[in-house]
Amino acid sequence: MGERELAQINVGRLRAPEGDPQVADFFENLDRINAIAESSDGFIWRLVDEDGADATGITVGGDPLSLLNMSVWRDAASLAAYVYRTDHAEVMRERARFFEPHEGPFQALWFIEAGHRPTPQEGLAKLAHLREHGPTEAAFTFASASRFGA
Repeated sequence: MGERELAQINVGRLRAPEGDPQVADFFENLDRINAIAESSDGFIWRLVDEDGADATGITVGGDPLSLLNMSVWRDAASLAAYVYRTDHAEVMRERARFFEPHEGPFQALWFIEAGHRPTPQEGLAKLAHLREHGPTEAAFTFASASRFGA
């Protein structure tokens, strides 16, 4: 493999549909949090839907409450800096307020060839691999990333 980048997917099922007051704070902050990601050191790409703003129009299994997010980063350190040391961390702490509890991993990381942009199907397959096999070089977690050179 030549140059590589780090892809990530995370999924969640909303507690209520967009427009419901229970998830209003999540949607009101989405553009701001996406802008922080895009301006973060190491950010390369994020999945957007046909409107080009965010990926909330892309659902998991056709369930309008099941959302996914995907992005590509230079490395795990730059992704972790965004996730845990920007305003995104506050949103993560509120995850349970907006999303139903999730059994097993809801996020997977994996390496891709530089320039490749993963599809939702690819990301969901990586998440399924992680759930079935645990962390491997094919799909891993933040906690196991250093074992795989991330």
